[in-house]
Amino acid sequence: MKALLLENIHVEAVKLLESEGIEVETRKGALDETELIEAVQDVDLLGIRSKTQVTRRVLESAPKLRAVGAFSIGVNQIDLAAASDTSIAAFNAPYSNTRSVVELAIGEIINLARHLGDHSRNMHNGLWDKTAKGSHEVRGRTLGIVGYGNIGSQLSVLAESLGMRVYFYDAVDRLALGNAVRCNSLEELLNTVETVSVHVDGRAENTNMFNAETFAMMRPRTIFLNLSRGHVVDLEALRDNLLSGHIAGAGLDVYPVEPKKAGDPFESVLQNIPNVILTPHVGGSTAEAQEDIGRFVAGKFRDYVRGGSTYMSVNLPEISLDPLTQGSRLLHLHHNVPGVMSAVNSVLGEHGVNIDRQQLATRGQQGYVVTDCQGGVPQAVLDQIRDLEATTRLTVLEA
Repeated sequence: MKALLLENIHVEAVKLLESEGIEVETRKGALDETELIEAVQDVDLLGIRSKTQVTRRVLESAPKLRAVGAFSIGVNQIDLAAASDTSIAAFNAPYSNTRSVVELAIGEIINLARHLGDHSRNMHNGLWDKTAKGSHEVRGRTLGIVGYGNIGSQLSVLAESLGMRVYFYDAVDRLALGNAVRCNSLEELLNTVETVSVHVDGRAENTNMFNAETFAMMRPRTIFLNLSRGHVVDLEALRDNLLSGHIAGAGLDVYPVEPKKAGDPFESVLQNIPNVILTPHVGGSTAEAQEDIGRFVAGKFRDYVRGGSTYMSVNLPEISLDPLTQGSRLLHLHHNVPGVMSAVNSVLGEHGVNIDRQQLATRGQQGYVVTDCQGGVPQAVLDQIRDLEATTRLTVLEA
């Protein structure tokens, strides 16, 4: 079994997979579609971060591929519909770098409120500009969080501990933590707060959520942060509002188009504007977060290929399974149509295969039956199950 890990995935992932007897190949940068198709021909497990795009062409060109792991929060770089159609499991790390992103947001809020980036640049250029003009404590100021998921809600707690008054807006009805106040619309939130921090997902409908119209809804001299997805913000509109002074400062960690690897050139319309912090998509790039992400996603790989567990898969039906200790385990992915369980059990019964345990889960058009059997399973049984019209993939594990 072979794994290919791209984009400098933490060595902890390599160690875990190699300890399971899996051959691991690592590459520093991302691959384009053509390069990736060539690279995955003999690969069982593929690990990526944010730059590599796993398209339908890639997935349909990978005969051995069983799972793709996004060593990140987001999975918009994976064609999840195609992964489901090809019965390839997709995993991510939805919680591992939450704290790192939140700490970056808190740090940038304080830096922008105090113009520390500008002061530092002036000092490096030999200018002593000791002034309190435009510098504010964050205590007592209002923070608006757009997207109140794992990151947004933890930011809410930390900001409140600093004495900020927190408001949030989310398209989903979320439980308010602490003293945070839920807003009924994005416009209500933007009209209320002095600092806006964006933490939404990468779905297409969030494209240019922040544009000339939404920036106009904000209070004068608002501070604006986007640590979520690059396509969420119209950068030209943000530039205009920064130059006019309507937006007092901004911090961005993500961009609509990003370089593929470290050392590549970067250009943005936001460069060289006062009180603007630009960071190279490092929100989750702390040693602690990357180690935890490496361990977490590699662990999901291990649990899937060694035991069939799809717990926390983002596309396949979820079944949590203990390691197989005896007999055989049949992992049967299939179209979610009536009669599949009956058909599988009919084949097993005809050949006298004794079932120890069986579980079924469905998700949309996908079904997943896991059957633990006593002893080995004859090849004729496996052939008949594979030949069922509903079958999309059958994998056999032996204790």
